[in-house]
Amino acid sequence: MTIIHKTQIMKTDNEIYPVEVFEGNNWEASMIKSLLDNAEIESFTKDEKMGVLAPWNVSPGGAGSVKIIVSNVDFERAKQVVDEFEKAERES
Repeated sequence: MTIIHKTQIMKTDNEIYPVEVFEGNNWEASMIKSLLDNAEIESFTKDEKMGVLAPWNVSPGGAGSVKIIVSNVDFERAKQVVDEFEKAERES
């Protein structure tokens, strides 16, 4: 007979944790953060100071890039916002 502790039961798909939804330069991250705010998706930026202090070192996906973090619960909606932004950037 296996005894399941309460802490083991808690670790299900209902667990909320931070997920990176975007990485790029400071300007792009600011735009996407604003779009996420407008979509009522809570987010925060990570490593934004590096993008301000040494913007020449920041490249999308590279060292020093600014990252946007959302909850795993909001990841799919946030990814749609990011995808729409990137599509609009490619078309312009």
